[in-house]
This record gives sequence, structure tokens and C-alpha cells, in this order.
Amino acid sequence: MEKTPFLPPLMFLLLFATFSATFSANITTDQSTLLALKSHITHDPHNLLATNWSTSTSLCDWIGVTCGSRHHRVTALNLSSMDLTGTIPSQLGNLSFLASLSICHNSFHGSLPIELTNLHRLKYLNFGNNSFSGEIPSWFGSFAKLQGLFLYMNNFTGVIPSTLGNLSKLGKLSLFNNSLQGQIPMTLGNLSNLEWLYLEDNSLSGPILFSTITLFSLLKSLFYN
Repeated sequence: MEKTPFLPPLMFLLLFATFSATFSANITTDQSTLLALKSHITHDPHNLLATNWSTSTSLCDWIGVTCGSRHHRVTALNLSSMDLTGTIPSQLGNLSFLASLSICHNSFHGSLPIELTNLHRLKYLNFGNNSFSGEIPSWFGSFAKLQGLFLYMNNFTGVIPSTLGNLSKLGKLSLFNNSLQGQIPMTLGNLSNLEWLYLEDNSLSGPILFSTITLFSLLKSLFYN
């Protein structure tokens, strides 16, 4: 009968130390990332982050932060309706376990850093009702797991990126009340899981060509005029 290999105590301690160091480093990365975001907040009228996001407490206890129960990495960040003003730092792309990100109903502005493409686990993204400007980045089409994308009530210009048609899991897309122009991309017809589509209060033209009649019947809300 084959014997079970015996792990020497010294090797066990070395493995445990390596795991602990890696775990600690990952937690430190998440903490430094959120502190970088805090440093980009120029107006926090209710002192929510100023008083709560402190290194004296665990980041998993910070307001708006949710951590995974097993690995204690940041899985969700919700700073909605806090009257915050600021910009999004490139470091936010370091939250590698982040699945949900919502900063809606604030006054964030500027452009969106391409480093956000590192958020491979992202399923929900809500930047609605802020003051973001520039074109909607084509790299939004790289969020393979995204189920909800909300960019409504901002100052986005240009066209709707055709790459949004790559988001095969997308169920909700809200781009209303921006300054978008041009043709509605035919690639939106590839979104077979789409249930909500809000495009109104832009300057868009052309029909939305869905790939099947079945897809059209799945749409519960459709506004683009």
C-alpha cells in the first residue's frame, strides 16, 4: 500500500509563512488602492470616508466596502449617493476580486482609466449620475462577465462603442441622458441576454437590429428616442 508522503514540519512552516505573506500582501494592495481613491476625493461633505476609511480599522469594516468571507478581498464597492466629488485613480484596477462597483449619484468627473480593464471579475458597474466626460471607452467591451452597465446622466460624447456587443452576459444597459451621437451599433443585436436598454435623451439615429425576434420579446424596457 502506498504511503502518504510526510511533510516535514520545517517545510510546512515555510509554506504557511509564504501563504500568510501573500495573503497579507493582497490585503495591503486592496487597502492602498482604496486609500488612493480616497486621496482623489476632493469633496466629502459628510466626512464619510475622511473619518471611516482609516488604517486603524480593517478595510472590510470601511463604509461601502464588502469583502469575501473566505479570502477577505474586496468584492464590492458601493459609494452611491454620498455627495462625493473627485476622480477615479488608475489604482482602482488593482482590486482584482471586485465584482460590483457603484459610485452613482455623486459628482465624479474626468475620464476613466484604462486600468479598469484589469477588473476581470466585474459583473455590475454603475457610474450613473456623475459628471464623467469624453467618449465611452471601447475597452468596456472587455468585461466578459458584466451583467449590468449603467453610465446614464453623465457628459459622455461620441458614439456608442460597437464593442459593447461583446458583452454576451449583459442584461441591463443604461446610457440615457448623455451627449452621444451617431448610429446605434448593430452589434447590440448580439446581446441575447439583454432585458433593459435605455438610450433616450441622446442624439442617436438608426434602428436597433436584433438578431432574432425572440431577443426583441425579451426586452422589458426599450427607450432610445
